[in-house]
Amino acid sequence: MLSNIDLKNILILDIETVPQYATFDDLPHVWKDLWTFKMRHLLKDDITAGDLYNRAGIYAEFGKIACISVGIFAGENNDITLRLKSFYGEDERTVLGDFCDMLNKNYNKEEHSLCAHNGKEFDFPFISRRCVINNVCMPGLLNNSGKKPWEVQLLDTMEMWKFGDYKSYTSLNLLAAVFGINSPKDDIDGSQVWSTFWIDKDIERIKTYCQKDVVTVAQLLLRFKGMELLAEEDVVYTN
Repeated sequence: MLSNIDLKNILILDIETVPQYATFDDLPHVWKDLWTFKMRHLLKDDITAGDLYNRAGIYAEFGKIACISVGIFAGENNDITLRLKSFYGEDERTVLGDFCDMLNKNYNKEEHSLCAHNGKEFDFPFISRRCVINNVCMPGLLNNSGKKPWEVQLLDTMEMWKFGDYKSYTSLNLLAAVFGINSPKDDIDGSQVWSTFWIDKDIERIKTYCQKDVVTVAQLLLRFKGMELLAEEDVVYTN
């Protein structure tokens, strides 16, 4: 697999998203109505729209990006390292602006690609939508309007693993176990990010979790190419 792809041309990324408000009660009235309508098919006698509000972070209209972590490969053959950097904080527009500036400056050629696990269904469109909402100029790699399918420079490790099978979802944690990669969910998982952000106010913990997902996607790419996994000392943190 991936024999024709140069790892050094791939920017691996993962995002962590949270609801725009801490609780359902904090929502402006009109947004309470909009959220209730969005969740209408899940509402039952004992389940209210407020009970479901911790899910708001997965919807670009109701959520925001708290962290974008990226990783790039460096080195050759058996001397490969992975360099990590994160853009994170409470001000989403700054997070997006800094990330997009980096992308436009360093990843603007035809040979460059972005890669994420389930990125085509979640990470890539979420970033794009939040860029539009925040009036942040969308990077060329994400601006795919009018492009032919073979011109889109987006890679997805979940799509790679499907081998054409469109019926199933395979989590990053499951694939990590399949290939003997350390689990990225050894501290928190995606369902806990909202409380870590709004209740614990521990953005550093979210950044660390996000970076672990990037490392796991990088390890998957190496296994897909039939290469050895990175050792812990091969991962370099730049912030």
